[in-house]
Amino acid sequence: MSKSAHSTTATLQAQTRAKLGSRASAALRSQGLIPASIEWLAERPHLDVAVDEAEFLASRRKHQHVYQLQLEGGVETTIVRELQWDVFGDHITHIEFRRVDLNKKTEVEVDLHFVGHPKGVLNQLLTHVKVLALPTEIPDELEVSVADLEAGTSVTAGQIKMPAGVDLVTPPQVTVARISEIKIEVVEAAPAEAAAAAPAGAAPAAAPAAEKKDAGKDKK
Repeated sequence: MSKSAHSTTATLQAQTRAKLGSRASAALRSQGLIPASIEWLAERPHLDVAVDEAEFLASRRKHQHVYQLQLEGGVETTIVRELQWDVFGDHITHIEFRRVDLNKKTEVEVDLHFVGHPKGVLNQLLTHVKVLALPTEIPDELEVSVADLEAGTSVTAGQIKMPAGVDLVTPPQVTVARISEIKIEVVEAAPAEAAAAAPAGAAPAAAPAAEKKDAGKDKK
């Protein structure tokens, strides 16, 4: 089963950035803003903007895909092309928006979510595939069932079920996952461990020859 957003659009207030660079970006983040940019499209120029962090994160929790960015010069209809995070993965440091037409399908990457338990070890080869969809019909994720798959089985992109109106762009023959055999390693016990595991009452090992000789001297 694939989870689709069927998203409405989210409206975000955006302000243009007059100053660029790491120092200016740090100043924006300290004010609760996220530095962002809007990619150029045809004769529409690249724009450097900033959006409110709390509003953006709230929209992401609602699985919004389309953003109407309110600027002084008008409204830009966009989707998120890329998110950049800090080194700890805790905070978004930059957003790259891409302009879209709500009435035209656009190519996007959608994450894969593997479900079920295979009869072997799951080796995930891809984390996402490319699809073509209307901006408001972009799936949140695509589920890939691996339930009860035997070792040696492969899953290809073409086997992923697409929601209605969503077309697969990734070549269907591309392998997204493989199921390998479960290997069980047998580790031999060390000599000390083997001695400790000996049954109670077992005869002790013979004393070394030197010890036997010394014992004989004591009896004289």
